[in-house]
Amino acid sequence: MTLFTARSSRFATLVAAMAIVVGACSSPASNTPSSPAESGGAGTPAPSTSSYAAEAYPADADAPCDDATKNSSEFKRIKAVDEFTVEFDLCAPDVAFLSKIAFASNAIQDSDWLKAHMADKSILRNENGTGPYTLKSWDAGNRMDMTAFAGYWGNQARTPNLEFQWSDQAVSRTQALVAGTVDGIDNPGAEDIKTIQGHEDLKFNQREGLSTLYVGMNVLKAPWTDENVRKAIAMSIDRQSLVDHFYPPGSSAADYFTPCAIPFGCVGDKWYDYDPAAAKALLTQAGFPNGFTTTLSFRAAVRGYLPDPPAIATAIAADLKKNLGITATLDLQESGAFLSNAANGSIDGLYLLGWGADFPDVTNFLDYHFGSGSGAKFGKPFDDIVAALKTGGSSASDADRTAAYTTANNAIKAHVPMALVAHGGSGDAFKADVVGSYASPIGSELFYVMSAGTRDTLVWMQNAEPLSLYCGDESDGETLRACEQMFESLYTYEIGGTKAIPALATDCAPNADLTVWTCHLRQGVKFHQSGTLDANDVVDSLALQWDTKNPLHVGNTGDFEYFPGLFGGNLNPPPAS
Repeated sequence: MTLFTARSSRFATLVAAMAIVVGACSSPASNTPSSPAESGGAGTPAPSTSSYAAEAYPADADAPCDDATKNSSEFKRIKAVDEFTVEFDLCAPDVAFLSKIAFASNAIQDSDWLKAHMADKSILRNENGTGPYTLKSWDAGNRMDMTAFAGYWGNQARTPNLEFQWSDQAVSRTQALVAGTVDGIDNPGAEDIKTIQGHEDLKFNQREGLSTLYVGMNVLKAPWTDENVRKAIAMSIDRQSLVDHFYPPGSSAADYFTPCAIPFGCVGDKWYDYDPAAAKALLTQAGFPNGFTTTLSFRAAVRGYLPDPPAIATAIAADLKKNLGITATLDLQESGAFLSNAANGSIDGLYLLGWGADFPDVTNFLDYHFGSGSGAKFGKPFDDIVAALKTGGSSASDADRTAAYTTANNAIKAHVPMALVAHGGSGDAFKADVVGSYASPIGSELFYVMSAGTRDTLVWMQNAEPLSLYCGDESDGETLRACEQMFESLYTYEIGGTKAIPALATDCAPNADLTVWTCHLRQGVKFHQSGTLDANDVVDSLALQWDTKNPLHVGNTGDFEYFPGLFGGNLNPPPAS
């Protein structure tokens, strides 16, 4: 894997000599840069401020598409064609490519900034994005302050300053809004919504229930290795009762992993009915007639799929005890540690987690959790699910996609790597004088389009503090929302909707079979602190996520969940367990 680093002033000469490629999986015999990464697939040169000779990497040095030990992703190469053109060559068609590339984890960073700030992780608390707001200060544990970026290429922020606050208590957020100390809040609880709707000076914006709560299990760890144990868990949770007691309007008990509003989400067989007697029989058959002892891990952060974490965890534990004799001790973990533990499969017991739509395609829900790049969150992917998802994600025909996702959903139900619970409706609320307020259906509100009355600062209170400012290696919604104010991807999502529209790219167009996407960059885009956007920045920003041997593949935890979840895997993937 080669990392392109030539700066703008050298583009013409380099491109004239030869196209520059990211994705080479074998090094030529000579003219290679010094200090390559260790062998085991492609070597990535160590970071340098000087440019590498383009001639060292011929344009036909593609990453293999038929050897998952070297390249498990859908990418064949990422190439800078010229200063403002980037080409993505894929191993198979991807009907959701634009929606994926628009996601916040794929935000574009300045190449020199990455080299200077990734290795020592200073990138986690500093930013050099291209977005409408730039970081002013971050008082850890209290607040994050942003200010409008005067050099922004698009429309200037309507409110000059933006402040993020946080509380994991829905009632506390509502009290702050009612008291007037904040301008907007996320995820008010069911009773709080009634309070807000009773105030003429406040406004509630509802989101559709595009989120899913599940109880996760690692199928490689006993007793979850037994399919009957997993089925018993699934059949012993009273999903409808949980929705009735804890969820706001717009929520429903989950019959499929993907909400039914998303095309192809609800095909195949519905999930297991609540059936305590059948669940008990399965657990007895598995050798646990009197149940067993385990833990139920969760975090305090409120989400649309989990409006009251401790109460819902307590209720699920009560169902397990009553119906199966399973004693599940509640294990409240710090948010960042919990997400990392869930991602890398280190949780031994049950865990409570969920997912909110990033874009309205079934691949966003199923591929991330059950596809080839889903990792160890449930222990391992299942081959039959992976095969069906690959077919569905590369098929343009509705009939073919329906058939593929029917197979996938039926296989998910058969293997039971998790137990479905609910699709959570949610929303946000603002002072009525905040012009342009809205609730994004995917939880990615952009505040630069909002005007906070006559005030020069819009104060937003969300459920939790952001974990970092490098979202290539984050999966937390609160963190992603902060990044979205300061960083941008090639595409973005329309305000209040889910359609992918151009951002840092003016357009990205595919070839006839959707295996090559060519993106033309917006010219004159400035980064907040230093640098001007060019094709190198795009290549480097995505290459470091793609290639596990890239010296900049550091991030926060190093899990980099999103890239393999979205694009099927990695270049130089870690060995299979």
